[in-house]
Amino acid sequence: MRLQSPWQPRLADGPAAPSERLATALADDILSARLPTGARLPAHRDLAWRIGIGVGTVTKAYGMLERRGLVRSVRGRGTFVAAVPGRQGPVIDLSVNMPPAMISERALARTLARISRSIDPDLFNIYPPVAGHDEHRRMMARWLSGLGMDAAPDRLLLTNGAQQALAVAMAVASPPGGTIVTEACAYPGALALARQTGRAVAGVEMDAQGMRPDALDRVLAGRREAPMALYVTPTMHNPTTATMDARRRRDIVALCRRHDVAIIEDDVYACTEPDADPQPLPPLAMLAPERTFYVNSLSKTLSPGLRIGALVVPPAHLDAAESVLLTTSLMIAPLSYAVMAQWMLDGTALAVRAAIRTEATQRRDLAASLLGPAMTYPRYDGFHVWLPMARPDAERLAELAAAEGIAVTAPGLVSVAPDAPMTGIRLCLGRARLPDLIRALETIGRHMGRAGVPDPKPAHAAIASAPAGE
Repeated sequence: MRLQSPWQPRLADGPAAPSERLATALADDILSARLPTGARLPAHRDLAWRIGIGVGTVTKAYGMLERRGLVRSVRGRGTFVAAVPGRQGPVIDLSVNMPPAMISERALARTLARISRSIDPDLFNIYPPVAGHDEHRRMMARWLSGLGMDAAPDRLLLTNGAQQALAVAMAVASPPGGTIVTEACAYPGALALARQTGRAVAGVEMDAQGMRPDALDRVLAGRREAPMALYVTPTMHNPTTATMDARRRRDIVALCRRHDVAIIEDDVYACTEPDADPQPLPPLAMLAPERTFYVNSLSKTLSPGLRIGALVVPPAHLDAAESVLLTTSLMIAPLSYAVMAQWMLDGTALAVRAAIRTEATQRRDLAASLLGPAMTYPRYDGFHVWLPMARPDAERLAELAAAEGIAVTAPGLVSVAPDAPMTGIRLCLGRARLPDLIRALETIGRHMGRAGVPDPKPAHAAIASAPAGE
């Protein structure tokens, strides 16, 4: 006698074909372990009768699942849930810095449908210019102007995300064997890129506004033969969330001019329009265009899947930057170009950016309410927050979080000096679902005392502790 299937038949919501909706419903229950490994799926005819679809529709759905490796059919016995690998790594990941998901299935389907009616086949049939199509460069320049950066399209290169833009900038601004000067705590991807390409990294002491000019002056004045370039994030610094005021920006630029040092400005977290800020802060690239390589990306302001970066290059280095770009990548995925153009033309890009900014504000304030004064309250909306603390405390807190299935950025990854006594914990708020994020933040708050960090205050105290105007 055959065992009955434990599955409660249903179709997933949505406008897709019945076979796809059935496959989606089954896949969701298999991957969430509601249907355990080895469980029998309903017989084709029985399932078709119970939910009012054709037998062929069931057969098609089961075939989709089998091709995905989620089920296996055994001749004469039926169809069973295949062994699904257990969840690897953390239950809740607060270690990857990305914006909240704002593109729905329906919105993406609508975008692709519009693209299919108007796409230029030359996007797929020929290689684009090294720096990107002129039309797309103009679109990106207009997008950056909405973030406070005025860039001439002919000085703007389109890249495969901000990471490639950083790689090109470092290659041009600092030859192998040179030194990248940056904040004492910095973006792990930039630190890894510098070291993997044969460049030393020198850290500069920080305060509440980020890099200190007096400390930078000492580092630049003390250089020997190795050429230096400055990598800096003036707005919503990663990981500390510090933002430089206008005077600090002018001081940093003046020092770089005095010491004749190129600047690589990482501005990927600037997502607030200048008009929304009572005191808009200019990018360093507008204060020193002759020496600043400006980096931005749609991955942080729209969607991680839209891997289109922007690199604004000083005029004297444009040919060299295009040469490096050619040797590292021939082109951006044509479909990414098409999606970017469609979203910028039909207003989707602006709507998504506004929604992301609103969600970022809510998540930042949620974190502040749960973590209190242990968290540095940032001036701008972003997807990460910073808990400054001594290195032993940070390492202990990371271990306690991992034991609860919560991943945070390892403290050592953000420190330029491996033995720096002070570091902190970066919490990335964008990726987790809101219920998971709340649980993770509550858990981290409970463990702060065990890690040696003072217990956070109640929510109202945290919000009141934010400086006025922020």
